[in-house]
Amino acid sequence: MKPTVNYDDFDKLDIRVGEVLEASSPEWSNKLIRMEVDLGEEIGKRILFSGIRKWYQSEDLVGKKMSFIVNMEPKKMGEEESQGMLIMADSEERPELIFLPAGIKPGTMIR
Repeated sequence: MKPTVNYDDFDKLDIRVGEVLEASSPEWSNKLIRMEVDLGEEIGKRILFSGIRKWYQSEDLVGKKMSFIVNMEPKKMGEEESQGMLIMADSEERPELIFLPAGIKPGTMIR
């Protein structure tokens, strides 16, 4: 178990609903999937990378709504930057993507 955090620590995370508009597998990586994600009017579209290529196909993500941390420090991935982090559930076999209902609008805060 990780260390206990207080509410102020948790409140620093900006977790939003994002809809994957495009997804592809960059030629320069055998681990990453590149996603263009709609995070609503306030945030807009962002590029995010996730190391899930071993378990998921990029085309399986398009149109799906998932949870993203949007206030992560950007991280250089190839020639671009990943501008957030996809939230998943760990399992023994693979990371499990958590798909959200279609009716939730991109940009909706998760708390």
